[in-house]
Amino acid sequence: MTWSEAEYLQCLESERRGFAWVMRWYGQLTVTEAWEAAVAHYPYEPGDAPYRGLVFHDEAWHWAMLAIHGYRYPVERPELVEPSAEYRALE
Repeated sequence: MTWSEAEYLQCLESERRGFAWVMRWYGQLTVTEAWEAAVAHYPYEPGDAPYRGLVFHDEAWHWAMLAIHGYRYPVERPELVEPSAEYRALE
C-alpha cells in the first residue's frame, strides 16, 4: 500500500489507540502501561522501511488479544474473536 506520511501517522495513531484500549480494559494494564505496550507493538517505521505498516494487516483488537490470551484465543475464548461494541466505538 502506498500512503502519504500523514495517512500513515493517522493509521499508526489509530491502531495504537485501539491496542492501548484493549490492553487497558481486557489486559488490566494502567493507562501508562497500556500506552507503552501500544507504542512498543506499533513503533514508527520510516517511509523507506521495507514492509512499512505490515502490522496493520490485522486490527489492533487481534494483536492485543494475542498479547493477552495467546495464539489460541480464538479457540479458547471465541467470544473475543470479534471486537466489542465499545472498541468499535473508538473508530
